Amino acid sequence: MERVVGIGGVFLKARDPKALAAWYRDHLGVPVDPDQTYGALTSSGAGETTVWSTFPTDTQYFGPGPAMFMVNYRVKNLDAMLTQLRAAGAQVEDKVETYEYGRFGWATDPEGNRFELWEPK
Repeated sequence: MERVVGIGGVFLKARDPKALAAWYRDHLGVPVDPDQTYGALTSSGAGETTVWSTFPTDTQYFGPGPAMFMVNYRVKNLDAMLTQLRAAGAQVEDKVETYEYGRFGWATDPEGNRFELWEPK
């Protein structure tokens, strides 16, 4: 059985993504450069990166529902995880995107929350 091996990212909707990112930087120490809406946290033990980012409230990246956040889960084998989810009857998007830092897929849980799956390179 495929399992999630970590959190690859946490994404928040915001009326003003830059202002909210600055608030998290100034008050919680999230490593967001000025004039950016994202930062990366790296664990000291495993050296794995977790992305933290804000998005505009009208983003379609979180799917069609009203969710104000989306979680990106790190997986070892994206294709196997997507197959496993489909076999369980989960709503899984057909598209898979590939970048220099890994492959991404998306699915929705039974409550309608869209999540992202990331297989790092």
